[in-house]
Order: sequence, then structure tokens, then C-alpha cells
Amino acid sequence: MIFRSALATLLIGTASPALAQDVMDKPSTLTASGMPDIPAEIYDDARGYLEGRSAGFRGWDPKDGSMLISTRFGNVSQIHRVTMPLGMRQQITFESEPVGASLSPDGETMIVSKDAGGSEFNQLYLYDNARLTLLTDGESRNGMGPWMEDSSAFAFGSTKRNGRESDIYLMNPANPSSARMIFEAPTVGYYAAAFSPDGSKLVIGHYTSVQKNDYYLLDLASGEVAPIGDPSRVISQMGAGFDNDGNLWVTSDEGSDFKRLGMLDLATGAFTTVGDFGDWDVSGFVISDDGSMMAIETSEAGLSKLYLRDMASGTIRPVTTLPPGVVGGFDFSPDNTLGMTLTSNKGTDAYALDTDTLELTRWTKSESGGIDLDRNADPEIVSIESFDGERVTGLLYRPDPSKFPGPRPLIIDIHGGPEGQTAATSRGTDNYYVNELGYARFYPNVRGSTGFGKRFVSLDNGPFLRENSVKDIGAFLDHFASDAAIDSDRIGVTGGSYGGYMCYATAIHYPDKVNGAVCNVAISSFVTFLENTQDYRRDLRRAEYGDERDPEQRAKLVEISPMTRITEISDPLFVIQGANDPRVPKSEADQLVAKVREAGQDVWYLVGENEGHGFAKKDNRDYQIAAEILFWSQVMGENN
Repeated sequence: MIFRSALATLLIGTASPALAQDVMDKPSTLTASGMPDIPAEIYDDARGYLEGRSAGFRGWDPKDGSMLISTRFGNVSQIHRVTMPLGMRQQITFESEPVGASLSPDGETMIVSKDAGGSEFNQLYLYDNARLTLLTDGESRNGMGPWMEDSSAFAFGSTKRNGRESDIYLMNPANPSSARMIFEAPTVGYYAAAFSPDGSKLVIGHYTSVQKNDYYLLDLASGEVAPIGDPSRVISQMGAGFDNDGNLWVTSDEGSDFKRLGMLDLATGAFTTVGDFGDWDVSGFVISDDGSMMAIETSEAGLSKLYLRDMASGTIRPVTTLPPGVVGGFDFSPDNTLGMTLTSNKGTDAYALDTDTLELTRWTKSESGGIDLDRNADPEIVSIESFDGERVTGLLYRPDPSKFPGPRPLIIDIHGGPEGQTAATSRGTDNYYVNELGYARFYPNVRGSTGFGKRFVSLDNGPFLRENSVKDIGAFLDHFASDAAIDSDRIGVTGGSYGGYMCYATAIHYPDKVNGAVCNVAISSFVTFLENTQDYRRDLRRAEYGDERDPEQRAKLVEISPMTRITEISDPLFVIQGANDPRVPKSEADQLVAKVREAGQDVWYLVGENEGHGFAKKDNRDYQIAAEILFWSQVMGENN
């Protein structure tokens, strides 16, 4: 495996002993093999992009009207409080791991969720004056569920019975010993969705795949559970929530290619559509505490649109005051102000919307690391026909042609999932490549991506359709070969998780069109992945990728797995992995790296010993990003 440029000699050669010693300190929690030291000048040059922050809305405190946000001032994100727009951010959790938080409806109790080292075996804690009291068993995987409206108890899921199924429990946080199982899950994928307004019933969801999610109604007094509708139907219903009259609202793709908003009859399961949002998914909604208003989000080609519905009249108003971007995590305050996270390539911060005037107020202004975020490019939508005539799209970010004239290198960055979507969010440190190195970055939504209808999301299901999504990348490569602003001789590919599989597969299938690959927490063999992923995930992943226990499917899974053909790659390869990853185990990276090296090829390998499915700690991530910059500088050549 030979790198195509002499830039490595320039940066890490022996000509200058002082330069050779001037390297970036590697955190002790990282293990690197087959890769050079990282010159400190790379970190210094990219420092502003690495020091940028973001803030996400996490809820309102009903006691004082303050906003809870998540942001990072140390190594990982923590919960902070902001009492007024652009006010001081007061940190209230101080943990060594990233945390989530859920505030009771009355604002008196906060439950904190965190794991250890990215394992995703979250534990729940009662927060009290910066102290955390463990509420769960310390070993199983636990997921926070909804609160009762009177704040007397909350539901949560836990695998403590057998380590696999997530049973549902009810707990009064003031008395942890009160925790009792209220639903024993017969298989994986069950979760607590919503309590009825009077607290007598709980809606339980059962997620089988991106195309199938069913609801059940649990009577807390009798313990009886009944399906809401016919669970044999293959439909996806999401986002269950009750209004003050006891009506159950959901989004559903029943009778439609897209998820629509409507009400689900608790007795019959009949779905009644409310509102017309065209051929786009309704991706989320929330009802105000007083029941007078609903906020509705749609996802339209990677951009969010927001609407307000008057619950009494049914009138729906579009919110026209939002800048282009993506809305996340929105919720109403007691006075019906709508809090939200707004993210675009100009940054990510917490905002509030006056639902009467539609005036948008910024509550946080996160530090940019000294970078002028207005320099960051806006996305260009690329839409092409793939090999079979299917239309596929993606978001392209081009460098400033006045600063970087002529054909430019391109990095194709493929999202995970595969049931995910690249939206017009912040590109974060990727902007360094566009602004400072003059690389273009492209984020495709290949078949199997969400947001384009249930037909499109099913087009890669199972082992026999899987490589059609790889062929979509081939079609994009052909498209960029005719783009005069792209240097088709300098194209790289990267991706994480399922995108990591796509990263390997693209390098294997298109060796003459791709010059290098950075593959992160990547599936290398579908068979060993399915055999070794955590028990609670295995059946859910079989629904997407195929069943390795079936001989015919197993043979195809082996055929299409990167491990089968990885030694055909001669281009530079960089593999990144978290040692505690419960989704794609470290063994997936280990076996691929070993096979490449046994074939006499070079591969860079970086392992985060205290990380899971991606690097979450800032010191680890800084090193990872600097290493990637060095890698791509070598792959793309000196004349960037």
C-alpha cells in the first residue's frame, strides 16, 4: 500500500530533528498501530475548528422558566442551565462521560442517564445538587421512558432480567425500591412510549424495523396488554403522544409512502390523517402542556419545516421565521414558548419561538473557536439517476473557487444506519477541509436512507439487494467524473458504522476511482457482525441485513462482506474503532486489519480504549481528526 505523495516526508521526515520531535501528544486512552506520529502543526492549524462548540436544547424548567441545554466545556458534553436569552451557561452535571437528562413535569426531579466508556449500557441516576444516586442495577442496559403527568413515577426499560429483552419498569424516583416490572418483553424491541393523561394506561411500542413499529396499550391496574390495531400489518407508527382529551396522536405510513400525522383509535387501531404536508415525512410533533397547541416538523430534502396547529380549530400555520437548517428536540414551556435546537452549517444552538408572533430568539451563542462560521459553505443538492434509473441525492459542499481555483479533491462521506439520512446540519470540523484545504465534501443519501418514503428505504433490504446501495456510490463517482470543479483523480471515501461498510465496499468495487478510505466503527463481515453484536440488537439487525442462520442468506452475506475481498484494496486505508463498541464490536476491525497486514499491505489502525460507537471524548477526537487530516494530505498530494 503506497501513499501517492511526498507530503509525509515533508511533515514527518528526518530532515529536521526539531520537527521530528514536534509531534502531537497521543492520549493514553488511544492505541495506534501502523501509523506515524501526528505533526503538531496539523493540530495547530486546525485548532479553531477543533475548539468550536455547540449547544442543544434539552427542556424547560417549569419552576423558573430556565432552559436546560447540553454543551461541552471540558472533555464531554454535560447539562447546563440558562436563565435568559444569551445568558450565562451554568453547568449542573460534572461527569467524565456524556450524560442525558430527563426533568419531571413539575420540575422537581431530574434523572440522569450515562454509560461507561461508550458501552451504551446506560444507568439511571437521581440528580441532587450535583450528586448522582444510582437507581438501576449498575450492570444492565437501561433506557429512560416517559413520566406520568403528576410526576409521581416514570417508566424505563431494562435488560436486567436476562441481558437481552428490555422489560418495562415503573419507579417512583423518591423511593428506588418501588421499581417494579409492569411488562415482560417477549422479544427485543419493546419500549415505553406514553402515559395516558390520567396515568392509568401506558402505550408500549414494539420496533421491529424501520418499516414496522406497532403499539400496544397496557392497563396498569389489571396488567392487561392489548394491541392497538392489527400487529401483523407492516406499517411504521412513531412518536406516540396523548392530547388532553385522551386522543392518541402518532405519525404513520399506513396507506402512504410517507409518514403522516394523525390520531390512532385506541379500540380499533384505525388511523385518521390530520393535515396535509405533501410528499414529505412528518418527522416529529409535540403537544403543549395545556393542550392548546401542537408543533409539527417535516423533513423536506434534508431541511426542516415547522408548523403550529391550533388544537381547537385545527388551523395549521407554517413557521416562516426559521433559517434554513434542521430542527431538533423541540418542546413547549408552560407559557407555550417553543424551545428547540437549530443546526445548520453556520452552527448549532438553542433557540425559542414565540408561538404568537413567530419571533425567534437565540438563547445560546456557542464559541466558534475563532472561526467565522459565515464562511462555511451552504450545501448544494446533487440529484442523479443511479444504475437502474432510481433517483438518488446528496449534499455537496464546495470550496471557494476564488481561493481554490481549478479541479479540487473530493471526500465522499457516507452516513450510517443504514436507516439514516444526511441532512443540512452542521458539518463541524469537516469545514476545515473545505475552507482551509480546498477539498469538496459530499454526503450522499443512497437507497435505504430515510426521509424519501418507505419504498426507497426498503430498496437495500437483505443481502441480495445490499450492494445496490454501493452501486449508487458508483453512479455518483461517474457523475463527479464529469464535474469540471472536481479532480476525479483525487477522490477519497469515508463513513462510520454502516457507512463504514460502505467505505470498505466502495474502495473494493471502485479501486480505479477512489484513492483512499477512512473507515470508522465499520462492519467488515456481516456474518461475524450479526453473531457478535449485542443480543438486544441482533434480531433488529437481521431484519435489515439478512439472517446469517439461513444457509442461502449466509452465503450471500459472506460474498458481499468486505472481509472476502479486502486484500484487493491497494489504496491507503485507515481504520478507526472504539474498544467498547456494543453495536459493531472491535473484533470487526481487528480481523480486517489482521487480514490486510497478512497480505503485506499497510493500514493505519487507531483504537479508542475508552470509546464506543465513535469517539465522544474531545482529546481522543482531536487526535483522530488530526490523524485523518494527515492521512488525506498524503493521499491527495502536496498541491492541495
